[in-house]
Amino acid sequence: MMKEKQKTNLVLTIVLILGTLTVFFPLYMAVIIAFKKPSEMTNDVAGGGFFQATKTHVAGALSFPKQWSFENFHQAMEVTDFWRSLGNSLLITLVTIVLAILIHSIAGYVIGRGMARRKSFRFIYLYIVSGMFVPFSILMMPLVKQTAHMGLGNRAGVIVLYLVFYMPMNVLLYSGYLKNISEALEEAAYIDGASTWTTYWRVVFPMMKPMHATVAILTALGTWNDVMTPLVIMSGTGQNTLPLAQLNFQTQFGTNYNLAFASYILALIPILIFYMICQKQILNGVANGAVKG
Repeated sequence: MMKEKQKTNLVLTIVLILGTLTVFFPLYMAVIIAFKKPSEMTNDVAGGGFFQATKTHVAGALSFPKQWSFENFHQAMEVTDFWRSLGNSLLITLVTIVLAILIHSIAGYVIGRGMARRKSFRFIYLYIVSGMFVPFSILMMPLVKQTAHMGLGNRAGVIVLYLVFYMPMNVLLYSGYLKNISEALEEAAYIDGASTWTTYWRVVFPMMKPMHATVAILTALGTWNDVMTPLVIMSGTGQNTLPLAQLNFQTQFGTNYNLAFASYILALIPILIFYMICQKQILNGVANGAVKG
């Protein structure tokens, strides 16, 4: 029995090491190349060669740069209009999170409590949740025409679409979490003279705080990393989000690896900071995201 456990632990350790290397190696490669000058890039990966014409040592692509410089980062920030793109991404993400928590929690509460009383609410619930299985590619062209017709080919249109896209998942989470909140608390509030609206905001909404964190994290990660919605809605308007700016940058400077990797590092930094600050909430959010029956 002990030998089997040791074998299992050894296999898990090897898998963990391989997984760590799989993540670390591309990140190391990106950071090293981002700080190098184009003249330091060679086809030799490991380095150690010797260039006969100039009698100089050839450094590999993965070797440390001769001089650490932020020149590539500075140039990448200018080309991608980094601060403006970052501001657009932050604005869209933050507004989407706030509105999603306010609107989707109410929808989840009404549907979750209504399903126990009327069958029609169960149909509404299934209708909304079924939106999770509709591919974006099917909705893409109709959305482009509709948003353009309504004058929503901007950041406001992207936010509205995100609220629609994430509503099925968030309603599923909120309505499932409501099963953990006793209706006796609401009945006590009604006896004390509180209205349904007051009961929700004073009693139910604060008790759903763990699910608010879950919804905020899932919505933030999905909104921040999404490129398709801004691409089809805001393309050509000059209001790029950070992922959209990276996509446009890649098509123009994809062969300039030093500049490209510097741009990727810049796009990665905000989400890394977010993860380091909210690491505990993210782990708790994953656990709370399991809907209990």
